[in-house]
Amino acid sequence: MNKIRVLLADDHPVVRAGVRAFIEDEPDMRLVGEASNACQAVALAEQLHPDVAILDISMPGHGLDATRQIRTTCPDTQVLILTFHDQEYFLFRALQAGAAGYVLKSAMDTELLSAIRIVAEGGVFLRPSGAKMLVEDYQARFETAPAEAENPLSEREREILKLIALGYTTGEAAEVLILSPKSVETYRTRIMQKLGIHNRIGLVQYALSHDLLKEDLEEVPPA
Repeated sequence: MNKIRVLLADDHPVVRAGVRAFIEDEPDMRLVGEASNACQAVALAEQLHPDVAILDISMPGHGLDATRQIRTTCPDTQVLILTFHDQEYFLFRALQAGAAGYVLKSAMDTELLSAIRIVAEGGVFLRPSGAKMLVEDYQARFETAPAEAENPLSEREREILKLIALGYTTGEAAEVLILSPKSVETYRTRIMQKLGIHNRIGLVQYALSHDLLKEDLEEVPPA
């Protein structure tokens, strides 16, 4: 079994020790490196090419700068933000920088391991409260925008996009839609080409701005 290779960057030794203990207890994960600042995190990511890099926003050198650099130089490494900050400002900036997930340190014991697995599989991890904040933000931005003359996506492509944005893996989406994983990947490639989008975060933003997730998120109880 191929283990998920994880890089951890946080300037608090206690936090690193806690995350290390969580990961070491998981048979499908391996901690391959630790850093205490953004510069070290970028250097280790370029050296080790981990599957997932867990970054603290507030560490010296700033975690969001490290996120942008890692996503540029190591496109196969998914970034998961781990932070004390629960404000929407930090969530939006993390997604804009290229992060695939956002976990609060206060929820680390219940959410971190699931988040690592989800982003390693190509998904996006957001807490329900964070997803709702994104919906509200994009509704505010686009409620006065003119409607598109023609939706570029077919109904099937919209279904695929919706599942991708909700964090489904290729295999899970294939099972829900009774398709082969290869077909789902083909649809995903076609969707990105049609929309001119090159990453999962862009797909999530498109889905939110076009109300593809509105009904699902309204049914989620507050966190």
